[in-house]
Amino acid sequence: MAYVLQAVIAGAELLRASARNVSDARVASLGQGLSLLPMTDELFDAVTDGSGASPLGFWRLPGGFDRTLAEWSAGGSVAYVEAEYFGGTGEQRAAVWADGALVWGPSDDRATGLSPISQALRRLGATSGPGQDEFTAVGLDRHRDNAGWVAAAS
Repeated sequence: MAYVLQAVIAGAELLRASARNVSDARVASLGQGLSLLPMTDELFDAVTDGSGASPLGFWRLPGGFDRTLAEWSAGGSVAYVEAEYFGGTGEQRAAVWADGALVWGPSDDRATGLSPISQALRRLGATSGPGQDEFTAVGLDRHRDNAGWVAAAS
């Protein structure tokens, strides 16, 4: 079974306020006060500046959207995350912006023993409990793709 995610994650209030004026933005609640904005085709088209591929090496980060994430981060830390798995094999990539600048990543490194997404979630204040990582602790395992997150969005 596949797992595919491309999304912005931030504090619930920050993300809802930042995405308020973005057409086609759908924000879904996660645990621990975080929310997720799935990068749908419609959202991609609404936020891209048309400059092409991101210099940060993500598969689906719209051109120029890294500058938008930096602007949003003036109000609190913001992460952009991507994951793609099939049959237990795959990869993740994540980056975090804070105070108007890229402060961590982009990373696909697991040298710490934590996935890149869990590392980014830690930078957003997420914590894990016994037998779980931050990915599971905030509920990113609830849906297997962006369509599931869109359906869960308010």
